[in-house]
Amino acid sequence: MRTVAASLATLALAVPALAATSQGGPTRKPYVCSDALQHLITEKDIRAGAQKLQDIADSNSGTRVFGSTGHNATVDFLYNTLKDTGYYDVYKQPFTETYSAGTGSLSVNGNALDVQIMTYTPAGSATGPIIYAEGLGCSAAEYPAEASGNIVLVSRGTCTFGQKALSAKEAGAVGLVIYNNVAGSLSGTLGEAFKDYAPVVGLSKEDGEALIASIKTGEKINAEFKVDAITEPRVSFNVIAETKGGDHNNVLVVGGHSDSVAAGPGINDDGSGIIGILTVAKALTNFQVKNAVRFGFWSAEEFGLLGSEYYVKSLNGSETELAKIRAYLNFDMIASPNYVYGIYDGDGSAFNLTGPQGSDVIEKDFEQFFSKNKVTSVPSEFSGRSDYAAFIENGIPSGGIFTGAEGIKTEAEAAAVGGTAGISYDVNYHQTGDTINNIAWDAFLLNTKAIANSVAKYARSFKSLPAINLMQRRWDGDVAQTLKRNKKRANEAHVHSHSGPCGGGEEI
Repeated sequence: MRTVAASLATLALAVPALAATSQGGPTRKPYVCSDALQHLITEKDIRAGAQKLQDIADSNSGTRVFGSTGHNATVDFLYNTLKDTGYYDVYKQPFTETYSAGTGSLSVNGNALDVQIMTYTPAGSATGPIIYAEGLGCSAAEYPAEASGNIVLVSRGTCTFGQKALSAKEAGAVGLVIYNNVAGSLSGTLGEAFKDYAPVVGLSKEDGEALIASIKTGEKINAEFKVDAITEPRVSFNVIAETKGGDHNNVLVVGGHSDSVAAGPGINDDGSGIIGILTVAKALTNFQVKNAVRFGFWSAEEFGLLGSEYYVKSLNGSETELAKIRAYLNFDMIASPNYVYGIYDGDGSAFNLTGPQGSDVIEKDFEQFFSKNKVTSVPSEFSGRSDYAAFIENGIPSGGIFTGAEGIKTEAEAAAVGGTAGISYDVNYHQTGDTINNIAWDAFLLNTKAIANSVAKYARSFKSLPAINLMQRRWDGDVAQTLKRNKKRANEAHVHSHSGPCGGGEEI
């Protein structure tokens, strides 16, 4: 009897050790479920995360832009927080891309006008008259002879900003001012670095037309034009964290971008997305997962989705590695002050841009979540303007949520979710004012719980998604890449409406 009792005692001591796993530690943790994971998401935690990003920006010239000390500090914060949990395998993925930043100014007869520099503009300064080019400035021949040695004003439209800047330089202009052809200010990119551009700034339609009127009436114009800019290669980092537990051949990838624009701290864009993701990642450590979950914090999104594209390219030499990714979820701006609950239109029913097979299921999951929480959601265009682009271009089912950027809130949207119709979803989009005071905390909290809901679902099972079919994925990826090429060609021939989530690309 004593021998049996001793054996039972030994077995009892051994069970916890046998149950111990990389997920569970000495005491086996429960498998994740939606309600339990959501319960751990608190406003206190997301506020603390947002404040940390604000503190980082405040200590680094007010910005967390790619290539800056502010962004490097953001990377370290994310890496250290995830590493300290012991639950994830975490690494920094370095890559080198071209950094461009600067400031511009334009005054006319002593009055300062509000201008924005173009990405990749060279530096330069000039004083004197402003010459109005009545053509669109797409070739040197469209600039008058007086352009040589002077500042030139030209309208947006027909060709890219970069082509206008090249043509202006060829015509001898020492400064180029491109005014908008739709209401509002104008900023953008010249598309490529280190070309022979004239220094260039963007001007609003209203100021541009007023300036043209003054020139045509013969008013003497004395302008001071200046661009301070830097363009150089810089090393930056993605942060990747994957659960140690779970099936690593069936992986959910969840991502958002860790950089801001140069103008401000980017607490909504995309501090809200990465803090939402990070909060869920920390809560997930209390559970086991059946499928591995990989969190990606992408750098240089604001320079053209560079970090996420680099990451996917590092995988797509191997179809096996890409096939391990069963779905991708993207969270870019989830706390806009005049928000809507936007869901990427994976089934294409609203915007006729369908995501890869399975994207419709992801969209439906989010719709059901918001319906259950008794709030109205709206479809958001699945146009490739955020970090999901590289994933859908490889046929990976994708989805996500988005609370709006510079688009204008409609009367119907205001009636459904509150807020103010007739103004943008985020009046501080890409501006200095995108601070911790630019956050809708109710939307931030609910959207973070929406992240938790989807993470919990797919960490347990992918059975609602179609089985991997490599031929179908190649087809879906080819379709997405074709749409991307067609969109680029269209942008080279028509005015581009920059609506939807933040993201890069040439504008005209």
